[in-house]
Amino acid sequence: MAVKWSGGHSSPVLCLDASAEGLVASGAERGELALWDGGGSPVAQLRLPQEEDVTSVVFSARRPSSLYASHGETISVLDVRALQEPLERFRVNEEEINCLAVSDTDSLLAAADDSGAIKVVDLESKKVLRSLRHSNICSSVAFRPQRPQSLVSCGLDMQVMLWNLQKARPLWTTNLQESEVEEESPQSAGQFFNPPLAHSLSVASCGNVFSCGAQDGKIRIFRVTGARFERELEFQGHSLGVSQVLFMPEAYWLLSGGNDGKVLLWDVGSNVGKQQKSPAKSLHRKKAQAAASSRKDGKLNKVASKEQPGVVPKLTIEHGEKVNWLSCAEIKGSRRVLVADQTSSVSTYALPE
Repeated sequence: MAVKWSGGHSSPVLCLDASAEGLVASGAERGELALWDGGGSPVAQLRLPQEEDVTSVVFSARRPSSLYASHGETISVLDVRALQEPLERFRVNEEEINCLAVSDTDSLLAAADDSGAIKVVDLESKKVLRSLRHSNICSSVAFRPQRPQSLVSCGLDMQVMLWNLQKARPLWTTNLQESEVEEESPQSAGQFFNPPLAHSLSVASCGNVFSCGAQDGKIRIFRVTGARFERELEFQGHSLGVSQVLFMPEAYWLLSGGNDGKVLLWDVGSNVGKQQKSPAKSLHRKKAQAAASSRKDGKLNKVASKEQPGVVPKLTIEHGEKVNWLSCAEIKGSRRVLVADQTSSVSTYALPE
């Protein structure tokens, strides 16, 4: 059963983040920002200037009292110990920001926006270090843990990209739709009506494995090897678009939230091939096997592609509302999933040990 946290907002909650110290920040429509204690009581509220929707909130990795919030084209830096007027504001994006990410060294901030741009700001000099670009709305960006110069992004251009900040061009790009066409049988023409627009991504704590949730209801797991990444796993996660994916601190436990109102918990560890010496080689082997089986049948069966029929959720939460954002927090000694949806409250669910 969900425990509802209410009283912090009067508008739909769009984004969430939890600090290392157990404080939760939520951003909502019309410039509303709230802080919550672990008991679900709002401890501070603020309405940001111009009342623009607060689309992303993220705590600093090294200074849990610093909070970054995006609203419209602006990024505000706030001190959660005294939540009032922002300490600083950046305006480096030209269109509405969808997602913020902070490197684990706390030196860089990335902001992805509706124009497809990702602006990477050096937090010391307050200057834009790099401008990276998708050809359509960039919906999500994430730094890779222990690799502050490396990040991944995805967007409504159906592209998933790997970047190194020494270069302005992506190191590696995958078009989710092209890979669908290559691998699927002709029967999956439905793909064209429900294209895999990429909504959300999350990097596992190892820094080499990341997940992507898309409009076609699928979750894809990728592994980075050097300057490229390979798709390791793909499975149907939701009956409608996957709006959020979130790797938990434990190695390969993944949360997903969808437009179907479900929140699912997956253990992808056994499928991610942790023991493999060379993921690239195994992938080539898989492709060869897939090609062989497709020659036998005349069409590629599902199992031959990287779609895994056996991946089932460890836990299904029937949340009932379209999921806007997911977060995870240790509250009173137990792990909770925090869910933002179309309402003005935050729902929390205790995870089984």
